[in-house]
Amino acid sequence: MNHALLSLTATQMLQQFRDGTLSPVDVAEAMLTQIQRLDHHTNAWCLVDPDTTLEYARASERRYRDGTPQGLIDGVPVAVKDVFLTPMWPTVKGSRVIDPATTLGKRSPCVAALERNGYVPLGKTTTPEFGWKGVTDSPLCGSTNNPWDPTLTAGGSSGGSAAAVALGMGPLALGTDAGGSIRIPAAFCGITGLKPTCSEVPHWPASPFGSLAHAGPMTWTVEDCALMMNVLCEADPRDSQAAPRRDIDYLAELNEGVRGLRIAFSPSLGYVDVHPDIEHAVTEAAETFRALGAEVVEVDPSFSDPLAAFGHLFYGGAANAMRDLGARKRALMDPNLVSVAEKAAQLSMLDYLGAVNERMALSERMAVFHTKYDLLLTPTLPITAFETGREVPRDWPSTRWPTWTPFTYPFNMTGQPALSVPCGLASNGLPIGLQIVGRRFEDSLVLRAGQAWQQARPEMLQRPPLFTEDASGRAADEQG
Repeated sequence: MNHALLSLTATQMLQQFRDGTLSPVDVAEAMLTQIQRLDHHTNAWCLVDPDTTLEYARASERRYRDGTPQGLIDGVPVAVKDVFLTPMWPTVKGSRVIDPATTLGKRSPCVAALERNGYVPLGKTTTPEFGWKGVTDSPLCGSTNNPWDPTLTAGGSSGGSAAAVALGMGPLALGTDAGGSIRIPAAFCGITGLKPTCSEVPHWPASPFGSLAHAGPMTWTVEDCALMMNVLCEADPRDSQAAPRRDIDYLAELNEGVRGLRIAFSPSLGYVDVHPDIEHAVTEAAETFRALGAEVVEVDPSFSDPLAAFGHLFYGGAANAMRDLGARKRALMDPNLVSVAEKAAQLSMLDYLGAVNERMALSERMAVFHTKYDLLLTPTLPITAFETGREVPRDWPSTRWPTWTPFTYPFNMTGQPALSVPCGLASNGLPIGLQIVGRRFEDSLVLRAGQAWQQARPEMLQRPPLFTEDASGRAADEQG
């Protein structure tokens, strides 16, 4: 197995496609082989269709041969989370209650943009039912496991996409994030993931979680995140809530560094208990930003935990998604999803509007906070990955997933861009994530800071040992 090829970033692939030293078909075949070799460990994929993938790759190969490459990522393989509509493949969102035939022939805006730019679709990645929780398991697809230790969870709800990128099963992946669902698995699996500003990436059909939900890129590097944002932000008229297109080139200012920026560092947001290994790692990261010329100030944003308000908004969205499903269909679903949705259905209108008020107050507080600070650094998560097939760690004081994701969901409520980048390994050998949060619509600055971090600390990008495992279960000596 050519691990050097599997380690290429999308940016590197494109250069080699252009100069003729690499073919999109070679890349697609290598990644399909990697999926076949390793996915029994992780269950990252719910649909793989080699014939279709190779058909797209051959078409790209012909375009390069003819000197007519298409768009920004022609020939680059992409993993598609199974909540995005793909015309050739069904989209069932990890659920037995969706009729696959009704989803065919349709394209989500992200998929349409990828098509216009010549992508090679690798397949559909696993999600919990309706993308409802911070781990990835469902009655339909089973559990998605962590590439660093398959007895542990990959996180969720974009766990399949994260595991695929970490193991070289695809350089780019689509994810969604309504409470941390890009950043949680990015942190647990040791990859890069961006939750863009709300409305920056067009999204259709509208999520049942409303404007909490964001579509975004999951990649190995920040540079590839920026490249993918250039594609995903293309206009699509079906999202009536999308922000006006500003035609930003997210790669243009990526390498301008952080010198002169004023960065807030909050290791706990003032209310989170964080594992000491994670606190130490993100504190060292803050020092790196200081060494790069930023002014780094340890300060909390001074808001109380908005967990209850988030729960009303998020689980209210789950109840809305299930409002027309009767008892027979609910019996086929994840019982915990049914439970939270039925509980949320009992909320009064004033309960829900009170949560909306709290969300608006939090957004205002963070807007004022960012008049003083360009960026905010936090851990992505206060813990490392835990046992697979569970919603919360064993002996956790709560039964619901948001209680262990306190750094992620506040910024779904505010709609700010938030990037998770790898920040080393804990003493148990599992990845740690660093979260970089910015002002609304300053995604480019967030990416710029992430790029500065990865350039300064390239050793933070580490593949799981499983990446190079041979068929006998031993680490392979051949590196490409």
